[in-house]
Amino acid sequence: MADRITICESCRSDGPAQGAALAERLRGMVEAEVATTDCMIVCGKPVTVSFRAAGKAAYLFSGVDPDTQAQEIAEFARLYAAADDGIVHDVRSIGQLRFCLLGRIPA
Repeated sequence: MADRITICESCRSDGPAQGAALAERLRGMVEAEVATTDCMIVCGKPVTVSFRAAGKAAYLFSGVDPDTQAQEIAEFARLYAAADDGIVHDVRSIGQLRFCLLGRIPA
C-alpha cells in the first residue's frame, strides 16, 4: 500500500463540510493517494486527516483548518513519504499542523 491520506468528508466547523474540497486541493499538491471517508468519529474537532501506509506508523490529525493548512498537510506528506518507517522526528516545518496531532499509531 502506498502512502494514503484520508480526510473526513462529513467534518464541519460552523458551515458546510469541507473535507472533499480539501482532498481535491491536496491531490494536486502531493504524490500520496488522497481519499475521503464518511466519518472518523472525531466530530468535536473537525476537520480530521489521517496518514497511513503498510509497514509505517499511522498519524491522526484533527482540528485541521482546510482553508489555511493544505500546504502544511502537503509538507507532512513529504516528510512521511521520506520516512521508511513512517516516524517523522522533526515536525517544525509543518507549522500549526503539529498542534493538531492526536496520535501516532505504531506500524
